[in-house]
Amino acid sequence: MKNLSVTSIDDFKLFLKKESDKKILIICGKNSFNGSGANKLFEDFSQSKKITFYFKKSLIPNHIELQDIIKSIKKFSPNLIIALGGGSVLDYAKIANTLTNSQNLKNELINSNYNAKEKFAKLVAIPTTAGSGAEVTSNAVIYIDKIKYSVESKQLRPDYFFLIPELVLPSSNKIKSSAGFDAIAQAIESLISRKSDEKSKVFAEKSLKLSLNYFLDYLNKPNYENTSAMCLAANLSGEAISISKTTAPHAVSYPFTALYNVSHGHAVSLTLNKFLKFNYKNLASAKCDFDLNERFKILFDVSKVSNFDAFDQYLIKLRDNAKLENNFEKLGIDINKNYSTIISSVNSQRLANNPVDLNLEDLKKIIQS
Repeated sequence: MKNLSVTSIDDFKLFLKKESDKKILIICGKNSFNGSGANKLFEDFSQSKKITFYFKKSLIPNHIELQDIIKSIKKFSPNLIIALGGGSVLDYAKIANTLTNSQNLKNELINSNYNAKEKFAKLVAIPTTAGSGAEVTSNAVIYIDKIKYSVESKQLRPDYFFLIPELVLPSSNKIKSSAGFDAIAQAIESLISRKSDEKSKVFAEKSLKLSLNYFLDYLNKPNYENTSAMCLAANLSGEAISISKTTAPHAVSYPFTALYNVSHGHAVSLTLNKFLKFNYKNLASAKCDFDLNERFKILFDVSKVSNFDAFDQYLIKLRDNAKLENNFEKLGIDINKNYSTIISSVNSQRLANNPVDLNLEDLKKIIQS
């Protein structure tokens, strides 16, 4: 693994200068573009007719806006696409750039018979949040009729990425806490996923050593150092799950986002501890090619605790200090009343990665506990 480091606005400007002969489409969110200071990246090219922007409109990536982005790509015909924003912006760009030749986008996404074997243009990813690590993953998420679908292909991985802490630093604590907790959860889930291997294990462990040390300071005393650390932690967690994928907490999180507008990382935090407790209590039933107990010991070590109960309390304290509400009722979620709707939207692929098999009765007990 080559050394990973953050970059600067000047680094990106130098890159852009070298690419200035190309037609460039920039896909971004208007709020994050202005609020993050990303406008500084393009100030030297403000009069260029070779650069155009697509500002995303929806909070949650959906197939209707995805079609609009694909139309923009076809109309402008760029040589280079720059995705600048949070995970949803990067996911939009990754999917749109590989599915420009789609004949029936909605059906292809629902039935997973899409053809994502070729990119329309080179893709550059610049995250303005430290969370999903989407700048290095080979998958992306899209919602159709409030149900989450995954698109997976090696072609989705961006060709270049820039980790620029100055663009992440201005984010609100609400965004930082949710995105940052997502990075933590991804690394934890990666370590215990059935698809985990030695390479993903290294990525996940390195990610957690950074995120668990810097997360709360990043929220409460933000500066360049802790923001840089969280950018690197998010990137490493993305590398980890690109290999191992995520598990039950992510699988169950998507309905909370689609149906109740709970931000992604926050949604994952709602059940992370519950599923970890289930997995730890059922170590003997684990179906992994590795010793699950040893993986939990790694989690204890990076958290500087000695047993599961202490680890459980550590994560609860981390979540609470990040001001991520864990009360379903306060979030407007009636678990008992809407359980069937929630469970029908659970992502079965991610659920299958859980180290211990889960049946419907297990899910009900865990979610309602």
